[in-house]
Amino acid sequence: MSFSWLIGFLVILSMGLWFWRDSLGAREQASAASARACRQSHMQWLDETVVLERLWFRRDRDGRLKLERRYLFEFTDTGLIRRGGWVLLVGWRVEALYMDGGDGSGTLSGAD
Repeated sequence: MSFSWLIGFLVILSMGLWFWRDSLGAREQASAASARACRQSHMQWLDETVVLERLWFRRDRDGRLKLERRYLFEFTDTGLIRRGGWVLLVGWRVEALYMDGGDGSGTLSGAD
């Protein structure tokens, strides 16, 4: 086994570990934002989880390249009808949050 192969393996392993850790932190931010929005709207946050819908690159407000993630979540007001929402993060910062109003309307919030 050559030394350069080992270095390459360690770099790839480090990048994978960084991505995994970064994804866990972003998911926690999205979960917290979803739970807070549901609580403030007097809704029940269903399944107490978010699901990653999209992942791509975007520049933040300072011009740095970051990962942009969009997470989906569900909530209800009556316990009978599931409604959807999403949280948009750039890095770990919440940029926008949307909650479906059920009648074609919805609520879109800006950054926290």
